[in-house]
Amino acid sequence: MKIIEVKDRTEPLIEQLLKVWESSVKATHLFLSEDEIKSIKKYVPQALKEIPLLVIAENGNQIPVGFMGIAKQHLEMLFISPEERGKGLGRELLAYGIEKYTVNDLAVNEQNPLARGFYEHMGFEVYKRTEYDEQGSPYPLLYMRIRNCCRQGMNQKEQVQ
Repeated sequence: MKIIEVKDRTEPLIEQLLKVWESSVKATHLFLSEDEIKSIKKYVPQALKEIPLLVIAENGNQIPVGFMGIAKQHLEMLFISPEERGKGLGRELLAYGIEKYTVNDLAVNEQNPLARGFYEHMGFEVYKRTEYDEQGSPYPLLYMRIRNCCRQGMNQKEQVQ
């Protein structure tokens, strides 16, 4: 896998990332209906174009199989193709964001327990819960931030390398 910070957000790249997003959401966001996914999908290309920092993971064939978006020190999005889940790609992307861009917080859907477990495993803890998501839909969000012990551990690991 190759991690790349994307500057030039071409239409073909946005289309590839939209496919990753959709397949990932269908595999992990089981609480969303097909109509809700279609409705949200309309806004994803614009979000991918506007996110301040877009980082993609490409496979050996230079095809994007995962991506994350960062705004300031906040992880806005992290999506992995279903066929690449469980192989360490999400951990690799998030560690990159933590180490290089000091990512220290994020929000995750409460109804996505695998994602919550992943973020907890990566050193994040819940500090706030809302009943509705940021679009006002009835999907509770958990706001998480990295524990200090975990940030220090990442920084020490980075210094050793």
